[in-house]
Amino acid sequence: MSFKDKAVVCLATGIYTGNIPWAPGTFGTLPGLFLCFFLSRISLASGLLAIALLIGASIWIAGAAEKMLGQKDPGCIVIDEIAGMAVTLVAIPFTLYTAIAGFLLFRFFDIVKPPPIKSIDRRVHGGIGIVLDDVIAGIFANIVLRIGMAIMTR
Repeated sequence: MSFKDKAVVCLATGIYTGNIPWAPGTFGTLPGLFLCFFLSRISLASGLLAIALLIGASIWIAGAAEKMLGQKDPGCIVIDEIAGMAVTLVAIPFTLYTAIAGFLLFRFFDIVKPPPIKSIDRRVHGGIGIVLDDVIAGIFANIVLRIGMAIMTR
């Protein structure tokens, strides 16, 4: 495997957190929390740009890793969870509460896959399919987190 291939697999697996045999998606989401902490320290515009670039890079990396590994959407690819976690906490103040709540909400939507997430997961293939369902799960989690925050601050 070339250096480029190793780098792609390293990034696709969330610096190998996706290789943890038990709940790789859950463990693979954790690097996304660290990324969210740093994104919360920059301007919203810069954060949105960074997340857009992350999603684009994730699509390419996930697609390339899928081909290298010779499996359709292998569980060890978790860069999609990292992107989904970033979408979950975008434009939300980063606190211990929001990080935990966002993490739990994102994992819920990523695992349960309510409509249209399940349909997208089944019908869209390659890097786009790997990442898109997690981005939508992140959007769902972001909306529910915002509603929860609004209720809690009343």
